[in-house]
Amino acid sequence: MGDKNLDNAKVIAKIMEEAGFDVLPIRTDISSRESILNLIAEGQKYGDISALINAAGVSPSQAPIEMILNVDLYGTAVILEEVGKVIALGGVGVTISSQSGHRMPQLGVEIDELLATTPTEELLSLEVLRPENIKDTLHAYQMAKRCNVKRVMFESIRWGKRGARINSISPGIIVTPLAIDEFNGPRGGFYKNMFAMCPAGRPGTADEVANVAELLMRPHGAFITGFDFLIDGGATASYFYGPLKPAE
Repeated sequence: MGDKNLDNAKVIAKIMEEAGFDVLPIRTDISSRESILNLIAEGQKYGDISALINAAGVSPSQAPIEMILNVDLYGTAVILEEVGKVIALGGVGVTISSQSGHRMPQLGVEIDELLATTPTEELLSLEVLRPENIKDTLHAYQMAKRCNVKRVMFESIRWGKRGARINSISPGIIVTPLAIDEFNGPRGGFYKNMFAMCPAGRPGTADEVANVAELLMRPHGAFITGFDFLIDGGATASYFYGPLKPAE
């Protein structure tokens, strides 16, 4: 299990070990290909890599534009690429994206294809991702999450050649340390209003996201690959067609 903060990784590892799992905490910087390759190499010491869960990321209130693009966008693309090279036959992966990518305006077929297929090391050089074309940290986050979904679609073709599957999950407001940072950040009121006004009328829980991840990771989801699952209590629906719709 990788985390940029090794102490955090050790805390989670201890919880999982006490639940009966063998866990090796490793310091991992998702914005570094070298660090990701080191994580993969450590995992291979214990056997073939048969599963990936990528939940790394930073939110608009936690980091500047450049870091969001490097971690949430580039880092995710590298993980999908590198794990896809070694994933075992029958392997499966889930990467965590966000509802945020579903709320931004459509980018068009051409830009979507560029986000999906551009060689990873050239991604951040795309015109649409140049600093002068990114309005703020929220825009950077939305672009990263839109890219995540498109990369998963593209990489599912490569993973499929190895007999493996990869999908993404786009959670809405889920009560996690990251969400709490957002509640206390400059857009806290916006996020609180979002879950209050969505059809579910509440934020989600990590267990509810895990339930979908379990479906995707187990044989029950064997015919699902290259797809994104939006889990937001209806917030996106309300944003486009309900009380959360922005004023004209």
